[in-house]
Amino acid sequence: MSDDTLQHTKLNGIADYTDALDSLCKLAQHNLYLFDKDFDGLGFNAEARYEILSRFLLANPAHRLFVLAHDTRYLSTLCPRMMALLHQFGSGMSIYQTPKNLQQITEPFAVADDSHYVRRFHFDDPRGIFAQHDPENARALKSRFMEMWSTSHPGVSSVKLGL
Repeated sequence: MSDDTLQHTKLNGIADYTDALDSLCKLAQHNLYLFDKDFDGLGFNAEARYEILSRFLLANPAHRLFVLAHDTRYLSTLCPRMMALLHQFGSGMSIYQTPKNLQQITEPFAVADDSHYVRRFHFDDPRGIFAQHDPENARALKSRFMEMWSTSHPGVSSVKLGL
């Protein structure tokens, strides 16, 4: 089997999903697109995920991390590692919040470049799929992400305010 052979791996729980997110983040070579309701319980404050994302953003100043959530409160108040990344890599990373009219979207997903993705069937359903080397479906998810992104707004600022 060559390195670029299509692979689909079934995910049967949140642990599988968070492991797949780590693998997906490691596969990213240019851009990483992450969408979830609020990112709570998915390992985004774990040291290992922080290291993976930090290495991705440090590898090249052109790398971009796009984070989109229905609710950014968890990220901004209970996820200091994501906030540290945002403050360190503010030009390469953005956290946006979806508007009310998109809050009915209930399928979390993440896309690395135009080739790989992880998706669950619903926020409340831990089952999903991790796809590698599936450019057709990865591009479709990325397009969906960018449509959502274009109508969303910054949810967390990389600028610290204070006296």
